[in-house]
Amino acid sequence: MKTVVVLISSLFMAVVSAYAQTAAGDANFKLALPNHPGELRWSAEGFKVVQSSAKPNSREIGIRAQDQRGLTFLALLFLVPEQAPLTSAKCRDGALSPEQKSNRTLKILSTSEINRADSVPVAIVNYTSRDRDGKPWYMMRGFMATADICGDIEFYEDSPIDPASPQMTKIFESYRFDPNYVPQFNDIFLYAQILYRAGMYKPSAPIFEQALAKLPDDKNQETLRRVITDQAGMAYGISGDVPKARAIFEAATARDPDYPLYYYNLACADAQERKLADARIHLEQAFARKANIIPGETMPDPTKDDSFLPYKHNKDFWAFVETLH
Repeated sequence: MKTVVVLISSLFMAVVSAYAQTAAGDANFKLALPNHPGELRWSAEGFKVVQSSAKPNSREIGIRAQDQRGLTFLALLFLVPEQAPLTSAKCRDGALSPEQKSNRTLKILSTSEINRADSVPVAIVNYTSRDRDGKPWYMMRGFMATADICGDIEFYEDSPIDPASPQMTKIFESYRFDPNYVPQFNDIFLYAQILYRAGMYKPSAPIFEQALAKLPDDKNQETLRRVITDQAGMAYGISGDVPKARAIFEAATARDPDYPLYYYNLACADAQERKLADARIHLEQAFARKANIIPGETMPDPTKDDSFLPYKHNKDFWAFVETLH
């Protein structure tokens, strides 16, 4: 089953690029959690996303981005229920306090607050610190928080940051938090995708299922539905929940009986449960439908799939597998 993950990875990322709200080169950024209201958003022209992260407990999502000159931002949206009720200043102080204790070189230059009628306040802090080699770094950081959720965006580079520069002023003028925002398909899908790409298959699986539940039920979404269903089922299978993976793919074949990879993945589940007769049936069904593969996708080669390789010593089964093309 892991072999299939690699085979459809490029297709999956091509589909994701059309939906991920943090696409490289896009000046508009937003972060939301899959199971909690609230959206953090801002504009930052010229920045390209270089890293994304998510916690398996669905409590934190983050992105890191850089511009051409080397200015970097790290943006996080995270839950802190144990410190509720939060304010922006409380979130700022809670984040900085342990840093100050562990880093004696950290020096706060200034703090301020931005108040707007259409968003919670922004608690700003500017500070410097030195790394292990003694190199100075300069930071400008803005926090927004309410209830049990906090947004944090930190800009940093190795030369002084002018808080009043046109670039910083424009970014922080756009910085908003909407506590009433309800997570949408894109938010849930992106969170699951980040976990999946990081190899956190078990926590990604139910979030992929959430995304499927939010996907409009029409023919225009067929390709995306197929890809996400594959990811959900494989995530369960790889993490050891074969019965759940099987249930997903059986339901998928009933809904969409022409798509070959559903049957292929059922064959993988069969092999994991040592049901070779069933695996053979599902492989036959998969390759009988290979003409229905998604454009740009490739049918897996079962002779190289780690789901079937343990049965290479079974002459009859392996002879059958070698006939599949």
